[in-house]
Amino acid sequence: MFSTTRAPRPRLTGRIFGYAMIDVFGLTCVGIGASWFAAGKGAILTNFPSSTAEAVACTLGGIVIMIWSVSRILREIAKQAPEMQAKYDAYIAVHHPDKVRPKPDDKGQQP
Repeated sequence: MFSTTRAPRPRLTGRIFGYAMIDVFGLTCVGIGASWFAAGKGAILTNFPSSTAEAVACTLGGIVIMIWSVSRILREIAKQAPEMQAKYDAYIAVHHPDKVRPKPDDKGQQP
């Protein structure tokens, strides 16, 4: 069940966690590549990157990996949309009954 003291959040699934770890790897690549631009040498890893080409490739590769993994995370969260909407509607009904949205069946009916 979900907590009634806060708005519901998406479930952390294995796929979301895996994509998050890939995102961390991409962020690490960006940090390693960008550190070369700041220090002029490998600041995080001693001998890598050792040239501008390696630094650019590492940075751009990290950015691509991060964009790919974030898009996959968002796709996995979107799969939870119907479940999240139901949880949110239940949360609103308990904590803010004045803001409950009418059901699709109730459209056009006057009180």
